[in-house]
Amino acid sequence: MTRKGRAITLSINDRQKAQLEQLALELGATWGEKANISKLVKDIADNKLRVAANHDWTADRLHALDQARRVLIDMGQIQSAIVLAHLLLERNELSLPLRNEIEQFIAAPVIPWRQEIDRLIRREQPFQLSYQDAADRIWNFTIRYAKVANREERQYLDCWCEETDGSQDLPELIHNRSLRLDRIPDAAITPISGSWRSGLDFIPVEFHVLNQLAFAYRTKKNLDMVNEWIPDRHQTRRIIRTISSTFWFFREVFPYGADCVIVSPDSVRDRFRKEVCKLYQAYEPDPAQ
Repeated sequence: MTRKGRAITLSINDRQKAQLEQLALELGATWGEKANISKLVKDIADNKLRVAANHDWTADRLHALDQARRVLIDMGQIQSAIVLAHLLLERNELSLPLRNEIEQFIAAPVIPWRQEIDRLIRREQPFQLSYQDAADRIWNFTIRYAKVANREERQYLDCWCEETDGSQDLPELIHNRSLRLDRIPDAAITPISGSWRSGLDFIPVEFHVLNQLAFAYRTKKNLDMVNEWIPDRHQTRRIIRTISSTFWFFREVFPYGADCVIVSPDSVRDRFRKEVCKLYQAYEPDPAQ
């Protein structure tokens, strides 16, 4: 302190000085057009600016913002995703792996090709694309119907493809694919000639929901063809729904456990029974232990 009550000396490095100057500019603490750190400190002392802790955001809030950033990327709204990314980087609570991921995203933002997919869908224009699956294998698909679907905090391209190699679904649904948008490489979309289909392939599935779930169940618009109580069955609701993927259908009903029973067709019921058996076997005691 050089003069009591009039001046102070700050011991800061060049990086901290630059950050304070940037903060002063953002908050209007300037002398003419230049940042003025002294004015910034005075504004804080006079309660014109309020200082708050930078470590009080919950993990849920950070997760929600990061998920919003990812959705914006999937939608091709890169600039908005970058704004959210900068907001997250300002937080001290951010984990190091997530901070590194966001910094890499800002350094090399994803090129927005999503608009091209939307344009082709609106025009009902068949197209070809390359896709990288979770095992880093590259697949090439010829798509004659597609729509974007939101599932489990991600966006997917639900599409009807000519190619069936690698599909593990039932024969009636073997042409349907569900591709994660963020796994479609940039510049991998090529319009082609030919006809556009009216939709995906579907099959009807009957299942019963029981007990409290029967009262809580809400009809799935454009999918459920029948939703009715069974008169001679206590607290049992009968649902007939069209599905385009056994994978996503099972993901939906599996958490309901014994309160949801698939009745028909046998191919779907048997496939689900095998999944339940796998789960049961995973919890069987290990004879070696």
